[in-house]
Amino acid sequence: MIRSLRFYAPFAFVVCIAWIVAMIADPSLFQTVVQHWPAALTMVAGSFIGGASAEGGGAVAFPVFTLILNIPPDSARNFSFAIQSVGMVSASLLIAGKGIRIEPRAVIVPSIAAIAGLVLGTHVVVPAIEPVTTKLFFVSLWMAFGVGLWRSNRNTSRSVVPALPARLSPSDLLILLVAGFCGGVVTSIFGNGVDLLTFCVLTLWYRMDERVATPTSVVLMSVLTVTGFFYHRVVLDDFGTIEFNNWLAAMPVVLVFAPLGALVISSWTRHAIARLLYVIMIVQLIGAIYVLGPSPGHLLFSAIVLVVGSAVMVAIDMARQRLSSNPNR
Repeated sequence: MIRSLRFYAPFAFVVCIAWIVAMIADPSLFQTVVQHWPAALTMVAGSFIGGASAEGGGAVAFPVFTLILNIPPDSARNFSFAIQSVGMVSASLLIAGKGIRIEPRAVIVPSIAAIAGLVLGTHVVVPAIEPVTTKLFFVSLWMAFGVGLWRSNRNTSRSVVPALPARLSPSDLLILLVAGFCGGVVTSIFGNGVDLLTFCVLTLWYRMDERVATPTSVVLMSVLTVTGFFYHRVVLDDFGTIEFNNWLAAMPVVLVFAPLGALVISSWTRHAIARLLYVIMIVQLIGAIYVLGPSPGHLLFSAIVLVVGSAVMVAIDMARQRLSSNPNR
């Protein structure tokens, strides 16, 4: 167990010392932390789920912040980047230290295109989407993936593989790059997304075992969330007071619960992991509709995203089944 902490422990030590020094240097910051306890409470569940599943901590932070705490989507997204830069990196370091299996190529290849998608989405897509539509798109898209994963897992004995093909063909590289780019665009809106979209491709198209695809998606998300945090904090300089105060309050929490989630999930079966995702997605969708009280037009938009997204997920699964039955593939 001690050996598994060899990467995580130094990182956690440095972050803790920095946090404590900040509290001592400016005592008013402690009062700020106390006042923003809802962020810390949210990230108990958010960071655990982020470390334990293909949904980053932002998948919980974004809807809770925007739907319940009424924090603007831009601030919620920036907070997601910042807090995941601590939580997802912590979980990734524990994954590396414990030797939990991942697929490195499913991190490296998508991340290249994801960074481009993140930048493009930040400047082109985000300004064109209004807040309610953004929230509904988020929960509907995730629910669509849940439908696809559920359909794929109806056959509990379906065969899975532990890795991508030994040699990636040009089409394999294109699939991973497209998944990364689209995930980067989605991440530019919500603060996470590349992890879930890549997880979708790995599990539905490549039939990868969820026990490998999940930690792979965690490591991939850690790469993009650090990039997103850097881009908004240093390049765009739009990291505001709201997200900073909430980040400060939640930082100690995610430092513990994100790696804890990665540790716990390593002993779960792939079906248990899938069921965890179903529950998260259903709760997100129902909660969004209840809190937002969307207009008929917004409900129609949500339904379209859900139906079209589900159709795409099912089509991916069916196409993979046909190719798998072809001995020439």
